[in-house]
Amino acid sequence: MPKRIKSAPTIFYPESDGKPMAETETHRDLMIDFIQMLKHHFRNVDDVCVSGNMFMYYEEGNIRKSVAPDVFVAFGVGKKERRTYRIWEEGRAPDFVLEVASPKTFRDDLTKKKDLYANELRVKEYFIYDPLGEIVPSFVGYRLNNDVYEEIPFSNDRLASEVLGLELGENDGILRLFDPTKSEWLPTATERAENAEAHVESAKARAENAEARIEQLLAEIDKLKSQNKS
Repeated sequence: MPKRIKSAPTIFYPESDGKPMAETETHRDLMIDFIQMLKHHFRNVDDVCVSGNMFMYYEEGNIRKSVAPDVFVAFGVGKKERRTYRIWEEGRAPDFVLEVASPKTFRDDLTKKKDLYANELRVKEYFIYDPLGEIVPSFVGYRLNNDVYEEIPFSNDRLASEVLGLELGENDGILRLFDPTKSEWLPTATERAENAEAHVESAKARAENAEARIEQLLAEIDKLKSQNKS
């Protein structure tokens, strides 16, 4: 009797651990704003993946080998919807990671995750920021140099990200992204919407003024015609 061929078991890679996505609303909003700002900034670049708060698996077949960066950017990786990020499938680890820290997480951020990002995943740049200023240091950045993370020095109260071509710094007390080529802060999605609404209102006002001017000119023309007839 021929032997039955058994199929290999399918490994399920969890998409969530059931825990809240962020410590506080402040942490959550910062994560969302950063992901949206970076997605918009790189919207016309095909091979860049911007994401965050997603399970990242770095050893095939081992669901314990995972981490969930708050914000990450991977260059050379196409845009698509993902449920998890599996490094062996994508072909590379992220180039940039931002962890939004809290008193509960900062020890892991500064030790366990830092070692993982530097030694195993080879993340080129790693930033840690505490939006509530409850830990010291509350804002620090590292860049991989000769296989070792070196602290990035501040310049104009900002930390430069060479891989992003942007700078991270506080604007009105909130961590934002600064574009040194344009000397301007990247707008959040809310700010872009507000600016678009303001442009629409401005265009509407200009159209109404133009229409009023046309009506005024037509009235003046009619008046001149009446005067000429008389």
